[in-house]
Amino acid sequence: MTTNQHIEQSYCLANARVVTPDSVVDGGIRIEGDRIAAVEPDVDPEYGDDVIDAGGQYLLPGLVDLHGDDIERHLQPRNGARIDTAMALGAADRSNIAAGITTKYHAIAFENAPEEGRTTELAAELTDAIEAADSWMADHRIHVRCEVTQEEAVTAAIHDIRRDAVDLVSVMSHVPGKGQFADVEAFKEYYETSDRHTVEEAERFIAERADVSMDEIRDRVDRVLEQARDDGVVTASHDDEDPQEVERLHDRGVDIAEYPITLDTATRAHELGMTTVMGAPNLVRGESQWGNLTSISTIDADVLDVLCVDYHPPSLLAAPFVETGEPLSKRVARVSKNPADAVGLSDRGRIEAGARADLVLVDTAETPTVTRAFVEGRDVYVAEGGR
Repeated sequence: MTTNQHIEQSYCLANARVVTPDSVVDGGIRIEGDRIAAVEPDVDPEYGDDVIDAGGQYLLPGLVDLHGDDIERHLQPRNGARIDTAMALGAADRSNIAAGITTKYHAIAFENAPEEGRTTELAAELTDAIEAADSWMADHRIHVRCEVTQEEAVTAAIHDIRRDAVDLVSVMSHVPGKGQFADVEAFKEYYETSDRHTVEEAERFIAERADVSMDEIRDRVDRVLEQARDDGVVTASHDDEDPQEVERLHDRGVDIAEYPITLDTATRAHELGMTTVMGAPNLVRGESQWGNLTSISTIDADVLDVLCVDYHPPSLLAAPFVETGEPLSKRVARVSKNPADAVGLSDRGRIEAGARADLVLVDTAETPTVTRAFVEGRDVYVAEGGR
């Protein structure tokens, strides 16, 4: 988790289109120290304020990403080309801030899949690096993605949870023929056309993971969830494919349903009061990479609570500006207030007096672009050519 020491500064952001939890208002805000002091139609600067004219741009709460594995592309931009961890994390920090993300839950794969650049050793290294860092722009947190088809992944995840190093835990079983990889032939085709994998790797992947019984998978899920519950960590399921499985996980205390495979599953999760999460790239692209449920379908059914980065940070910024027939404030809440609430961060993700001053100015003239970002009241980012 990132903590930063900074000198208190006051700002007045005027002439903005302020997206509050309920509406969009023309006006501005005042920042004092690390908090929003006031939200007013005609905010007046006070002595000592640094006055910023937003030029009519949108002022959004800083985005909160609950699930982004984009760090993997910084660590290994090409197959076999491994980048230093500190350099990769620094690049991820800058790219996320540029996409308006001020609170980042890095979805770290606790999984042994060397062909994907994933190992439990690398997962431990990443959690250590994120936990130790204190000079980044964004607030970086740890989301453990535990691959329960592998006992060694379960052991490593539980170890990190016990160290009090984890902010969110999700359980997943990537088994061809189930969940995300329901279409085995599509899975094989993906490997055949990938520049990172071979068909032989795909066949080995299928053989290894299909060999684990459902009883064993559920036992491992229960062990991870129990440890998370004992340590007060929010939990999520991943790629649920039927309502009955969602009910079982809900009964075991799971709070969040990530990437439900069918609309019936998403609807049942919503009915049970779970937070439903889909990928922002799915919405922006208009389709699922694997031919599964689309984000727009869950929006049309009014069962989607949160959008996340998944693998592409700019999509999280673009997502609220995809026209869905809903008010902009509701669309923005899916990438700010709702994810913050889902993990108990009630101090951010909203523009209101007393909230943490995580804010982004967004120019939508061509494509949504962050021109300025504040984290805890610090003016951390100004885009070249920004107003």
